[in-house]
Amino acid sequence: MAQTKVEAEPDQPDEQLDRAIEELRGVLREEEKRPDDAFQSGANSSIIMTIPVDVQIILGSTEMPVSELMALQKGSTVALNRRIGEPVDVVVNGRRIARGEITVLDNDPTRFGIRLTEIIAATKSA
Repeated sequence: MAQTKVEAEPDQPDEQLDRAIEELRGVLREEEKRPDDAFQSGANSSIIMTIPVDVQIILGSTEMPVSELMALQKGSTVALNRRIGEPVDVVVNGRRIARGEITVLDNDPTRFGIRLTEIIAATKSA
């Protein structure tokens, strides 16, 4: 039976991303330590801070055969692996960085958001 779940590739891309993040942090720390270059450092940091990232809130997932997937239609319900009240994952560029709970926005009760409850520490690669 075919499954819709996609297995993750080996950790090589994650290791490369970890190294790149650590190098970037090192460069930023070095620039912050140079007081005579404070203006230039602020300019470089602002460039980095404008880079767009893909943020996803993962409510849950499921596995099903392709035949069930193809049978889905408007009004179908797909059961997820999480229950109401369980934390949801906050994923940035494919990497889970935090967990949170769903909340209704105070200023617009027709919309919802996520209240962060846990920040996941980044793992350092060797």
